[in-house]
Amino acid sequence: MKPPHMAAATLNIPPLTPSSLPPPSRISSLHYPIYSTNTHKLNITITNPIRVPLISYCTNPTTDVSTISPPSQDETTPNNLLPPVKKKRKPYRRLRPGEAQGITEEMRFVAMKLRDKKLKVETDKLDEKENGSERESDDDGEGGDDQTWEPELDGFLRYLVDSQFVFSTIERMVDESQDVSFAYFRNSGLERSESFAKDIEWLGQQDVTIPEPLFTSKKYVKYLEELAAQSPPLFFCHLYNIYFSHIAGGQVIARKVSEKLLEGRELAICQWPGDPEELLKGMRDKLNALGEHWSRDEKNKCLKETSKCFMYMGTIIRLIIMR
Repeated sequence: MKPPHMAAATLNIPPLTPSSLPPPSRISSLHYPIYSTNTHKLNITITNPIRVPLISYCTNPTTDVSTISPPSQDETTPNNLLPPVKKKRKPYRRLRPGEAQGITEEMRFVAMKLRDKKLKVETDKLDEKENGSERESDDDGEGGDDQTWEPELDGFLRYLVDSQFVFSTIERMVDESQDVSFAYFRNSGLERSESFAKDIEWLGQQDVTIPEPLFTSKKYVKYLEELAAQSPPLFFCHLYNIYFSHIAGGQVIARKVSEKLLEGRELAICQWPGDPEELLKGMRDKLNALGEHWSRDEKNKCLKETSKCFMYMGTIIRLIIMR
């Protein structure tokens, strides 16, 4: 029951004309409290249709709604006046040579490029030498002297000592590293430090003084130790290329030196527990598998390290002809 000081009133507000508002969407009832001058509170209910504008189109009231279809867009609609939206092409990076086959194939292309560059330099020098010899022969009537590099036993011993220093270092770092990725390259069958030590020990028995590793080899070893601690992918690049260079060229040179200086003795560094090419392939597959998780930036740095590795190893090999 309502209090005596309150009363309710209902006001009927006439609806607005259809010309002032769009078609109706819903009807609501609003309740407004009104205070009279004698402090009596009145509740007024307004039953007025509230019209909310909608986006629609005009139809004939006699037309069946089910047969109505939205207006078709023709050439006069604003959407068709705008130029078509062109999809931005996704840029595709051009693959590096050998990238589809793995990081070792990319490094092989770098090594081939270095070899071709070296051959070109040697060919240019040979051409200059031949042209100089011809001019000298025309002027003095004498031919030029053809000087050839001959291996020296002391130089070959230095090559063995410095190589053993490098191989023992990389193999020690692989065995002692706490990084799980180093475990892929343990007991690969490519280890050479013991083989170099055997050949050095045999030469030491021939009344030959065993030298210390040169400064360049010590510098290279220190650099490898830093890479192993800071960037395993770059270290693995050197690891693979060191074994690759020894199999592809080092042992071939060692056999020729043995035939010339050691009466064809079979050196320990040329003996393997299996096919060296198959052993190298096993390391290549593991390195390619790891390389799939490396960024493109890391791979590019590995390619730069390939050049640096062959530079150091070439310095060690040239010790054979050191006089």
